[in-house]
Amino acid sequence: MDLTLWTYEGPPHVGAMRVVTGMRGVHLVLHAPQGDTYADLLFTMIERRGERPPVTYTTFAARDLGSDTAEVFQAAVREAYERFRPEAIVVGASCTAELLQDDPGGLARALALPVPVIPLELSAYRRKENWGAAETFYRIARALGRPKRQRVASARPRCNLLGPTALGFRHRDDVIEIARLLEGLGVEIATTAPLGASAEDVSRLGEADFNVVLYPEVALPTAQWLEKAYGQPYTRTVPIGVGATRAFVAEVAGLAGLEPDRAQREGGSRLPWWSRSVDSTYLTGKRVFIFGDATHALAAARAARDEFGFKVVGIGTYSREFAREIREAAAALDAEALICDDYLEVEAKVAALGPELVLGTQMERHVAKRLGIPCAVISAPVHVQDFPARYSPQMGFEGANVLFDSWVHPLMMGLEEHLLTMFRDDPEFHDGALPSHLGRKPEAPAVVVAEPLAVAGASGPASWTADAERELKKIPFFVRGRARSNTETFARQRGLATISVSTLYEAKAHFGR
Repeated sequence: MDLTLWTYEGPPHVGAMRVVTGMRGVHLVLHAPQGDTYADLLFTMIERRGERPPVTYTTFAARDLGSDTAEVFQAAVREAYERFRPEAIVVGASCTAELLQDDPGGLARALALPVPVIPLELSAYRRKENWGAAETFYRIARALGRPKRQRVASARPRCNLLGPTALGFRHRDDVIEIARLLEGLGVEIATTAPLGASAEDVSRLGEADFNVVLYPEVALPTAQWLEKAYGQPYTRTVPIGVGATRAFVAEVAGLAGLEPDRAQREGGSRLPWWSRSVDSTYLTGKRVFIFGDATHALAAARAARDEFGFKVVGIGTYSREFAREIREAAAALDAEALICDDYLEVEAKVAALGPELVLGTQMERHVAKRLGIPCAVISAPVHVQDFPARYSPQMGFEGANVLFDSWVHPLMMGLEEHLLTMFRDDPEFHDGALPSHLGRKPEAPAVVVAEPLAVAGASGPASWTADAERELKKIPFFVRGRARSNTETFARQRGLATISVSTLYEAKAHFGR
């Protein structure tokens, strides 16, 4: 384990909490010391839930280590059942308590409670949060699943939505958007799990015709087991972006034996036209770096290239279980792949690549802010501002509209700043000018010419001429630093004492090859 200031994923028991907290009538008893109760804040503070997660901690202290911590755990399980009367109890240990080797599953079963007891082996020192969520969902589905039986034929095909959890990035709104899309196709939603599902709902997962996997990091092991145990196929397409949503509709229609009409196939997203509109042509070819969980990073890379016209220069993930898929995508995009969970390494890669837009997690938002690069959040981990009160899905046709707003607006604000800078010396637009619509003609401002900037060079200091400084100001602020650095490097390499306008453009041509 590494000591770090920030982390992309918590330990596996946080993933278990995300699954259980999203469900109804299921309780988690976690063998954990007092300090591990911090995880509650993730849900009450960041997700702004109105109630505590359905988790009971043993909260053993140092003094308990000299006695029987197994009895402490059994007392916590017994109290949790008597107080909450859940339909099922999940038991496990935090990374600290795992060292005690108290066997939470065996201890809980020995109590002979009248509800299913589902033990978790979370491998806290080898695995992380998303794996913990996937393992918890899989264990719950296997423990509660009923034997396969003949399903009563219904008028409409039925599917399960798999993967959304508590504390998931836009999971709540994604479920609403995809459920609406499927209902429009004539597909009935049998169960959505784990988010919003009860133990009884999970026991009926085998009654659907097929499964829709929204978030493979969480749902893939369960979908694969359902396919093997119940013969249910599952979707491979994650519907993020217009193209992926259309492919998703076609895939679902094939599994359900339906023929969607043109409106259902095409959708009503404004993204395709807006991406071709006049102001958006300014964005064509913008260099973008993408990092997040594998689901959102892969989907964002496809949309960035195919729907926005961006150039993906780097793509990465902290989800090591999906490293192969990320590397394959990077090869197809002719981009650099980055598989790591160290935010400092990600920051170094962003600085080296010099993108014009970063699509990442809340940590990349801080990195991009320090580097002066526009950024949009596309993946967990996220902070409170990424759980908006408004409806804001990432998936489906409406999710594509949200992507356009989220990704393009930071760049357009950069363009606005660039235009203000470009026309700063204009009589109407300089810093001291009043708005022209007020009808007052301001006094002509005094034009202040910046002092030449001296830089050390191989053959002595190089200085910028006043004309070169003014020309440099016409370059957008979010790439101006790189242009200055490249030009000064160019001047040093050639032993130039003065950087003129022609030097600036020669450097641009040199580094643009």
